[in-house]
Amino acid sequence: MQKLLTIAFLLLSFQLTASEYADTVTEIERSWAKTYYSTDKAQQHYQYSQLLDRINQLNSTYPDHAELLIWQAITLATRAEQENSFSALSSIHRAQDLLIKAISINPKAMDGSAFVTLGSLYSLVPGWPIAFGNDQKAEHSLKKALSINPQGIDSNYFYGEFLLSHNEPTKASHFFTKAINAPVRETQKFADNQLKNEARLGLANANARKISGKKGFFADLFNSAVHAEVTQ
Repeated sequence: MQKLLTIAFLLLSFQLTASEYADTVTEIERSWAKTYYSTDKAQQHYQYSQLLDRINQLNSTYPDHAELLIWQAITLATRAEQENSFSALSSIHRAQDLLIKAISINPKAMDGSAFVTLGSLYSLVPGWPIAFGNDQKAEHSLKKALSINPQGIDSNYFYGEFLLSHNEPTKASHFFTKAINAPVRETQKFADNQLKNEARLGLANANARKISGKKGFFADLFNSAVHAEVTQ
């Protein structure tokens, strides 16, 4: 009887820990969404840095948890927009490493979000020798995300963006429409509705045959880094 009670207690403790961890990941996602969509650009770097400090602390409590690695990578990648060229380059490479590690731990974590983010990075950043951009790897990763979560907002929206940036507006429209019609998660209504708005804009651009310009930031960023290195 005592052994059974011990096992029951351990199972209950595990369930409570798992629930606490899930709540923690949800809170991180909400904090990131608030910073990305609602915080003034001048304050974003500080907010992202605060969030990264929080994630680093949690990594000590929950080592090698794919979800935390994914959010660390996402936060590093989005903070790169507020950094100088060389710091941004370092952040992007670190984000890539974290995403690859997360995939090795649990490729289906957060409905394949590591593949979505990694595919977006492969698509957006320049290729060798500046960075690691690669359209073939980008499409492979984004399609892998779709195979894991075919009805997801993120997986459909970002593949639509990839197609639009490669002058395939008709195909892109299909995936933007799927993102718009995808169900909203109860725990992340704000973030999901914001991304649906992005999908509506993407659909409008696709219908107008307006090619996505999202590569512009990273291209300009890393080109300026190369220029600075050459002129030093």
